[in-house]
Amino acid sequence: MFLGGLQELVREFYALELAHDVRDFLTTDARLASQIDSEGRPADEKLLIEEHGGEASVCLYLDAELVGRLEQDDPLARLHSANLEDYLTALEGVSHFVYYAWNAARDKAVTLLEMELQAEVDKFVTTTLLLKRQGERPPQALHRLLFDVPRLDPRLGDDEIDRYRQANRYAAKYCAQLAPELSEASAAAQVQRELRRFYRLPQAGKMEHIDARQ
Repeated sequence: MFLGGLQELVREFYALELAHDVRDFLTTDARLASQIDSEGRPADEKLLIEEHGGEASVCLYLDAELVGRLEQDDPLARLHSANLEDYLTALEGVSHFVYYAWNAARDKAVTLLEMELQAEVDKFVTTTLLLKRQGERPPQALHRLLFDVPRLDPRLGDDEIDRYRQANRYAAKYCAQLAPELSEASAAAQVQRELRRFYRLPQAGKMEHIDARQ
């Protein structure tokens, strides 16, 4: 299944040790997702987390039709304009799961903003690298597509809108800084070291690092 490949793409690039497979935590049951997140808004992707007494129950919901489309048109085999949006939605869910699971295994708490920021970076970086692996040139419009016109659900609350906009702004700045290096084969090792270091920073560290880079 393509989800395992997406997790491996993220895990390999950031050199992460992961004890869990996202496929074991997946549900496509919209009714179950709405029961778990009874006050949440409908969405094609949600990482559902319940924490009690130091223990966490985790479930990644992805829309069944979205999963079906990606199984028929696997982006890991060929990423193109027709499956890009579904790929980005699934990748966001995988990114959230991996980031939460990796930090939880190290007893590190994460914020929603931190998870959103990392997911936005992951979408730009992994899309660029995946297209390069497939022998394709990443489109020049990729940064603009991901960051210039963020599409926010009108049902979002004010706090959620602020969080998404802040994550988008910081990720856009960071990815614009990285874009020239990502396109140069000679800088691949340097970019990988940079991104692995960034991944391991907490929220405040990520933002300070972005603001300090030129």
